[in-house]
Amino acid sequence: MLPYLFVLLAIAVRFLPFAGPLNVLPHAWHFTPLAASLLFFGARGSRRQIWVPLLLLAATDVILTKYIYHYPFSAEQLIIWAWYAAILWLGTNLREKSGFWRVVGAAATSSVSFFLISNFASWLAQPGMYPRTFSGLMVCLTAGIPFYRNTAESDLFFSLAMFGTPVFLHALSGWLNKSGDHTAAA
Repeated sequence: MLPYLFVLLAIAVRFLPFAGPLNVLPHAWHFTPLAASLLFFGARGSRRQIWVPLLLLAATDVILTKYIYHYPFSAEQLIIWAWYAAILWLGTNLREKSGFWRVVGAAATSSVSFFLISNFASWLAQPGMYPRTFSGLMVCLTAGIPFYRNTAESDLFFSLAMFGTPVFLHALSGWLNKSGDHTAAA
């Protein structure tokens, strides 16, 4: 149940700025639970339904791109969807062992890969914005640096929070059961 809830949280966060009167920047400058929810679903979600978050996020992207941002659909989006699938697959590697450092490593890999792939896709898909040269690619990557910090922070924060939630709930359940035993014995 948690994997599905976390994916729905990631989707909801993408629409939050549009629910308020300010109608400001999309999803708080890249501070979202998107990558963390994909990692968690890959690790804890149903293997037979691993396509569900991919389909939901792709549908969300279409709605956001066409109806909220009013941008044309481009091949860049297909590259991002492939990244979603790759992060789901990365999450499956946390299925058996999801210790603290493995989750931190997966979160860092998510952040770095998204930065490189999304900026490369932008450079490829928008030839009028950046020249198709090595220096054009470097300018594109440099332009993405201000967004990277929030992406990295959110991936780490939400990954630790999501992978820590079942641990916390298990500990809380044990504590409540223990305290319930003492009451019954008295």
